[in-house]
Amino acid sequence: MSVVVVRHGPTEWSTQGRHTGRTDIPLDDDGRRAAAALASLLARREFALVLTSPLARARDTAALAGFADAAIDDDLLEWDYGEYEGRTTADIRGERPGWLLWTDGVPAGEDAAAVGRRADRVLARLRAADGDALVFAHGHVLRVLAARWIELPPEGGMRLALEPARPSTLGYEREVAVIQEWNAAR
Repeated sequence: MSVVVVRHGPTEWSTQGRHTGRTDIPLDDDGRRAAAALASLLARREFALVLTSPLARARDTAALAGFADAAIDDDLLEWDYGEYEGRTTADIRGERPGWLLWTDGVPAGEDAAAVGRRADRVLARLRAADGDALVFAHGHVLRVLAARWIELPPEGGMRLALEPARPSTLGYEREVAVIQEWNAAR
């Protein structure tokens, strides 16, 4: 069994480096092109389960990649950035020098442990699938999901930079959960 994870294509905010959690920002033109480019690559595989975040940028990436019927899973929502929604890291650090999302969390939002609990629920659903799975979601939540897959704490996701609209594969080497491929070329 393997799980292919795909971060949504670029949006105006993601290109600007703005924290985009629950705000439903659409894909930009580059995002739509990048998502459509995934179709031929992902069509080579069969998936027993395809999940997506409920936010339009992930759902649209799934649809443009050929998976319009992906099941919505609310646990795949992006990190709730609370009061930092729409802001850049540089801007936040102007007020909180040294701030790091992964260890400091956000006011009126989630911390890494909360995102980790959601990721663990998604992983249980994926592992129960009768075959390979495909997931469309967001940068930070997918990084946490990958960290939890390989039995790291949620904060371990900070070590896994994830590019937009690039498939990554989680799998097994014998019985050990591993990251088989990360940020694969389209």
